[in-house]
Parts: sequence; structure tokens; C-alpha cells
Amino acid sequence: MDREINSYAILKNVDTTPFVAFRAFADYPEIVCGFSTRLGGVSTGEFASMNLGFGRGDDDGRVMENYRRIAGSMGILPGQLIFTDQVHETKIRRAGRGDCGKGIFYKRDYSSVDGHATNEPGAALLVFGADCVPIFFYDRTKRAIGAVHAGWRGTAGKIAGGMVDFMKQEFGSLADDLIVVVGPSIGPECYEVGQEVASAFKEAFGEKICEEDGLENPILKKCPDKEGKYYANLWAANRLALLQAGVLEEHIMISGICTMCNKDLFFSHRATGGKRGSMAGIIMLR
Repeated sequence: MDREINSYAILKNVDTTPFVAFRAFADYPEIVCGFSTRLGGVSTGEFASMNLGFGRGDDDGRVMENYRRIAGSMGILPGQLIFTDQVHETKIRRAGRGDCGKGIFYKRDYSSVDGHATNEPGAALLVFGADCVPIFFYDRTKRAIGAVHAGWRGTAGKIAGGMVDFMKQEFGSLADDLIVVVGPSIGPECYEVGQEVASAFKEAFGEKICEEDGLENPILKKCPDKEGKYYANLWAANRLALLQAGVLEEHIMISGICTMCNKDLFFSHRATGGKRGSMAGIIMLR
């Protein structure tokens, strides 16, 4: 059974192993793309139940069973998955079928990778998240895909725009041909930040565009009752980075799903103080 989340996203396979699918990709059966929830797995305690993070203190056997379930729910094999090595930077790597299984069955022979792209069918690109922003890319003409993980550092470093440039270089993609989805992540009313993050965003995007100056969705909004604190809008910041890289506004879909507001459905690092499992976004060419 499927359930509508909002006008941009659907919760698929609600009765078994749920994942979020995106309407922006519904017209492209040649790709599979989804984002896991915290439901439908076998992990317990703070990891309950669909934890996809090795090395967080959960039992590895349970994590592996979770991968078997979520991969099966999405119609792929665990051995097709290719993990990032996320360090909150902006490095992007080209992946292929020869990388399948790296991070889950084999050691990664690369490091410090927060995004990857491919034009090879059967190579399932995976990025992790539990408040940070997963962003998925599809070039309809060149049949190429990409996925990035954008925390505040990656967002300020414009990793989203970096993926556009990377796909141009590697596959001859045109920005006009890219369909981009910003997946579930912490929303603009929940992400409270201090001066370090605010300064990084102002430097990256310009103080004027970040200020609360009548914009409908400002990147920074001052907290009314906390001096030196802001609410940061990662969705708006990544959207601007994509627009600056040439992606058409009508080709950018913000899923509008806040992981912190929906902590019964998603893991949220902020909501739990870091005591949580990990979720994953996956995209693959069939």
C-alpha cells in the first residue's frame, strides 16, 4: 500500500518496508529513486528500526538485514549499492558498476566523497542522511544520475552546483536537462544555527540574499528571542545554488519534508542529540 505524504512525495510500501518516492521522477521509469525511513527494519533501541549506518553501535547483522529489506522494497540488490564516504565536504566522484558493493561488502578505495554520479545502469548511488540534505539528479538526455549529501558545510560550499558542473564535464550534461529533487531533511523552522553557519552562508551567497529582506523563503532568518541565532533554510540555499548553476526553476523539486518535525517517521540528529540510526537516499538507472 502507498500513502501520499504531500503533493511532491509518496510513501511507498507502507505495510512492509516504507521508502519515500518523488513525483518529479514518476515519468521516468528508467530510474529508481527513494529515501528510506526509520520504519520496517530489525534494529532496536535508539536505532529502531531501519538503521542503515554501520559503525554507529548497532549490530552489523541487523544493519545488513535492513539493507536487504530496503533494497528489496525498492527493487534493487544490496550488492548494487555504492556508498559515499561522507565528511561534509564537496568532493564528487564518478562511479560505475565496478564500484558496486563498495562500503557494504567491500572496502572503499576512495575517501572524502560526499557525492557521486554515473551513467552506468545497475550502479545504485547511495548517500546517507539524518537531517542533512540528500539531493538527486537526473539528466533525461544523457541518461546520467547523481546524488549528493549536503550538510551546512556542503550547502555553503555549493556541492549542489558542483554536481551540475561535474555532470557537464563527465557526461556532457546541460543544466536545462537536469531534473533535481531535494529530499527529506531538516526544515527551515527547525534548523537553528549560530554565527559560524550564518557567516558561511553570507559569504557563499551574499549578505543581501541571506538577510530577512522580504524574501518568501530567506536563507537566514533571525531567531526573535535569541541574540546571534538564526534559522537556516538549507532547502532555499541549495535551490539557489542550483539556480546559479543553470538548473531551471521548474526542474527543481523541494520535497518539503522535515526530518525533525517527523521524527516518528525519520531519524533526526538534532531531535535525538545524535542518538539515532542513519537513513539513506538511493538512485539508480535500471
